[in-house]
Amino acid sequence: MPERGLPETIVPSPSFREHVQERSGENVCACYQCEKCTNGCPLAFSMDIVPHKVIRAVQLGLKEQVLTSDTIWICASCETCTTRCPNDIDIAHVMDCLRQTARSEGTKASQPQVAVFHDAFLASMRRFGRVHEGEMAVTYALKSGGLKGLLSLSGMGLDMFRKGKVKMLPHRPNREVKDIFRVTERKG
Repeated sequence: MPERGLPETIVPSPSFREHVQERSGENVCACYQCEKCTNGCPLAFSMDIVPHKVIRAVQLGLKEQVLTSDTIWICASCETCTTRCPNDIDIAHVMDCLRQTARSEGTKASQPQVAVFHDAFLASMRRFGRVHEGEMAVTYALKSGGLKGLLSLSGMGLDMFRKGKVKMLPHRPNREVKDIFRVTERKG
């Protein structure tokens, strides 16, 4: 995928940078563009704005470019970037913060299926304290493709169930994780 260009004339806007730093707890200003995050990213080839340039865009306050980019939705949160950062910036956490900001502000995701998956994953975590794959897959299939989407995945789902890869019932709820969701929702 070709890299999306940033605007030629940039007027820095610190409010977005301050919002991201406050929400993520990360000092994005510590980034000096060494590119180690981008060079280690296994998905950089499919991003429209590579990770170090996302951080630079956040530094400059380019809210619209960042929140509408494919990158924040393509990021797998594998934390390779975080591990490689010489200034200990948790870049994966910043990406998660950017996804949450985009969702809370109603910014339409550039990758709608990824946003639907993201929401299904978090809903399962919130409900059970850990992911219940069966429930998450059904929610994702229904929200992304309706009944037709659910039927298209049902064969694979049954095969996975027969092979013991997906459990019918969720594991015992993890109260600690559920409490984390409750606390953060009150603060949000």
